[in-house]
Amino acid sequence: MPVLHTIGSVRRLCIALLAAALLLGAPGAAAADEPGWTAEPAAGSAAAARPSFYLAGPAGTVLEDRLALANTSDREHTVILRGADAYNTADGAFAVRPVQDSAGAGSWISFGAAATVKIPPRTRAVVPFTVTLPPAALPGDHPAAVVATEGGREVGVRVHLRVGGPTLAALTVEDVSVRGKGARAVIAYTLVNRGNVALAPELALRAEGLFGGVPGRTARALPVELLPGQRVSLTEPWPGAPVLDDVDLTLTVTAPGAAPATATASAWFVPWGLAAWTGAGLLGLGGLTTAALLLVRSRRSRREPPAHEEPVPAGNRAPEHELTGASR
Repeated sequence: MPVLHTIGSVRRLCIALLAAALLLGAPGAAAADEPGWTAEPAAGSAAAARPSFYLAGPAGTVLEDRLALANTSDREHTVILRGADAYNTADGAFAVRPVQDSAGAGSWISFGAAATVKIPPRTRAVVPFTVTLPPAALPGDHPAAVVATEGGREVGVRVHLRVGGPTLAALTVEDVSVRGKGARAVIAYTLVNRGNVALAPELALRAEGLFGGVPGRTARALPVELLPGQRVSLTEPWPGAPVLDDVDLTLTVTAPGAAPATATASAWFVPWGLAAWTGAGLLGLGGLTTAALLLVRSRRSRREPPAHEEPVPAGNRAPEHELTGASR
């Protein structure tokens, strides 16, 4: 028993030491994954946090703003700043283009001599930058971003940039089709921003079948922002799709300031498994009906006399008797 007690104590001690090692090692792993710095718009005069920059002005002017860099680590960080063109991905996420692809509004952003910033430990630096709008810049929205880079880490801060002048909000909906069936049916379509301002679209669906109205969708906001000139392909779940019907679909897309855009499509819903079973049943029933008709016709032909008889030879005829009206 003493030996067993000693072994149990050793095992408990080993487990305790292992747990302590894990607890002590956890902060070190978190610190290794800690980026150590952040980038965000500097607070304005109202000291309110801003999720992104918003700058507007007429073509040919210079706009100014400030980027805040905060070093939250115990070592110095060297961050490189630049401007970049921005866009929205198909799922609505914000993204920036590589350096070599920045030929649009991103090239209007400049940090001057402050493009490379060294941030001491536990220090916050505020870096000014300018946006020079070309004299020939087109009116409307121009997506851009301020990008901070250190090593392999890159942080983009969105810049909503609008050049003054006439604006046009316009969109179209195209390439409408239905994919899948039943509860898995979805409506595929493409939205195109044909104006010069960003749009927040809403979609409504109306459906009409041979047997009356079919459940559609009331207008709802789509989880996407359409930038000027952007084309995005989307799908809309349609849990109310019928099982058997011929449906006419009407998609209506609206956005603030833009005329409603509509597109139509037709969809034929047939439960092919049931249709195949029904078709086989009808074919079998037709075969049985044909066989029954042939059998009835065969039996009838056996019972009925022939339509005409063969002539009897003259030698076999019975003698004919002449009848007179008087006798002697």
